[in-house]
Amino acid sequence: MTNADSFFPKAPLRNGHVQTVLARQLRPASLAVRLEQPVLMDAGADVTGADPAGSVRLLGYYNAPLRHAGSRGLVLLLHGWEGSSHSPDVKMSADALLKAGYAVFRLNLRDHGPNLHYDRHALNPGLFLPTQFEEVECAVRHIALIAGDRPFTIVGGSMGGNFALRLGLAHRERPIPQLTRIVALCPLVNPGASVRVIDSNPAYREFFRQRWLYSLRAKQRLFPAEHDFSPAFRKTHLMAITEYVIQRKSPWQDAEEYFSHYAVGPDDLGQLDVPTTIIAARDDLIIPVRDIESFAESDALRIHIHPTGGHMGFIDLLPYRRWLPDAVVAEVNRR
Repeated sequence: MTNADSFFPKAPLRNGHVQTVLARQLRPASLAVRLEQPVLMDAGADVTGADPAGSVRLLGYYNAPLRHAGSRGLVLLLHGWEGSSHSPDVKMSADALLKAGYAVFRLNLRDHGPNLHYDRHALNPGLFLPTQFEEVECAVRHIALIAGDRPFTIVGGSMGGNFALRLGLAHRERPIPQLTRIVALCPLVNPGASVRVIDSNPAYREFFRQRWLYSLRAKQRLFPAEHDFSPAFRKTHLMAITEYVIQRKSPWQDAEEYFSHYAVGPDDLGQLDVPTTIIAARDDLIIPVRDIESFAESDALRIHIHPTGGHMGFIDLLPYRRWLPDAVVAEVNRR
């Protein structure tokens, strides 16, 4: 990446903690939210066993292109863990893409969403786990059809970046219609390492712990016959909660086996055959950069690691500027 494309904020903001916190505190108004159309999707069979006769339901939000002459293509945006289609980074990227002439679809993963039209935890009785890849792939294939004969791009941040990379890998064996590019922002590639890093920082640990426990309490309240997470509410670390949930709600024996089934490693990315870009920050305090540094660039894979930006931050102030949305547009424009 050239210097002109690099993220270089003012000196006080060149800190991973500052960048990560600012990303969650600054919430500008959104054009995409004002013009969005909610879409409730059938995402195929429910592999959790909680609803054997039913299908997974996922809620998304579609924005038609602003230009009357038609769209330059369709971009799917995937959020991070305990985020949603209405997270600040997702909304800002959606706004930038709409202004650039693209149609945008913001998909909520199971148990995620803004609670604007449905209770996000009530849509499906089964609990969300990132290993439930099939339902996301099913939904993405439906979304890709909206693109028609236009290019289809998948952009994901954090856990959404993990799904974006895995969708790119699945594309090799099961081509996704019109898929032309993958963009992964601060992607979660080594879940076990990230959980341990979060657990080592009391502020981040409590932030994610409270969000996760809110979700677990909601599932238990809505589906008491299916879920009882009461012992997990007393646990103080994410790893301990993960162990408890995985041993009761998954086929995996323990957390490490579970993590291995949705981790993305160097050997995996060597199989990519769709153009893919990873954007990351060296001072990301959620995603250890050493895991991304272990990846090798190839004809299909480009990697940009910036010295600062935190986790999904990349924010400057005076004047206020979010760098990631423009970077996303630049990558989507690349042909």
